[in-house]
Amino acid sequence: MAKKAVLIENAPKPAGPYSHGVVAGGFLYTAGFGPQDPATGEVVTGGVYEQTHQVLTNVEAVLAAHGATLDDVVKVTTHLERLDRDFAEYNRAYGERFNEPYPVRTTVGSDLANILVEIDVVAYIGDK
Repeated sequence: MAKKAVLIENAPKPAGPYSHGVVAGGFLYTAGFGPQDPATGEVVTGGVYEQTHQVLTNVEAVLAAHGATLDDVVKVTTHLERLDRDFAEYNRAYGERFNEPYPVRTTVGSDLANILVEIDVVAYIGDK
């Protein structure tokens, strides 16, 4: 199976040796994105609600590079620094960005480095 790396200008720069995404088998797999503003590299201000919106904006930029949108996402994995405290606000922001039928989702608590949320997705892109 062939795979193709995705690296774009309007997403936060990878913090290590990885791509923004990889296309393989009709799917686009994204890296885990945090709430950094791609222009400045700084974490957006606010709580998990604001950070979730920025993360999804970063994910959308990678999807758009292959003509996809959040509507093409079939799987979401989310890491929350404070799952117990922040789930409701994360879920509210998430619900404002995704449409039915919603992708499947896993949300876990994780020790994140100075951010409140990190998200990666899998999107079906077919031949795009």
